[in-house]
Amino acid sequence: MTKLSVNINKIAVIRNSRGGNLPDVILAARNIERFGADGITVHPRPDGRHIRYDDVRNLKRVLTTEFNIEGNPIPSFIDLVTEVVPTQVTLVPDAADAITSNAGWDTLANRAFLGEVTRRFHDHGIRVSIFVDPVPEMVAGAKACGADRVELYTEGYARMHAEDPARAVAPYVAAAEEARRLGLGLNAGHDLSLENLHDYLRSIPWTDEVSIGHALICDALYYGLENTVELYRRAMKNLQA
Repeated sequence: MTKLSVNINKIAVIRNSRGGNLPDVILAARNIERFGADGITVHPRPDGRHIRYDDVRNLKRVLTTEFNIEGNPIPSFIDLVTEVVPTQVTLVPDAADAITSNAGWDTLANRAFLGEVTRRFHDHGIRVSIFVDPVPEMVAGAKACGADRVELYTEGYARMHAEDPARAVAPYVAAAEEARRLGLGLNAGHDLSLENLHDYLRSIPWTDEVSIGHALICDALYYGLENTVELYRRAMKNLQA
């Protein structure tokens, strides 16, 4: 069954807007685990506008589920990840001023760089996932870099889903089939929500993991955090509906 990893960046955004420690990011992460999530995702950025490097260190000490750290593998990020040693690192080509992730890697043009970074993380026993657009050639390029998994960038799917779900998911099915053919694990993330998650996973049920943050934290404002985690888990289970 597909695992749910909850991205807690937006909880840190609220905390940082006032200073202090409300809401408590560490407590929230532990509660999300207790409510049934399979993992916690964070995406620290150099400006520290949400999750900070010290949050990452503190989370590692208390989490009992899978810990996934996303980010652009700049030197400080590489040092942090090799210090903390999470279950998984997801390599994302974010510019320093990016509001949110907005593209996958060109794994062909960046093969040498991504291959070297992947080897460094493998030396520490860390599973490596590379963030890619739904293009079979980019998936194959990630395999050539030595990645264990790819994470498909699902913003395009989410944007088109309400208009035409079948057309929206078609390129993702093709990319996912290439990943399966190559023996790569398969993750997905970005703008997945209660409105579109079920259709995505029904089309690609061999997805190993989805990483969901913004929509889930927004839903929690209406439904409560515990109930929201359960709603997402239910959407992921009922794939025959």
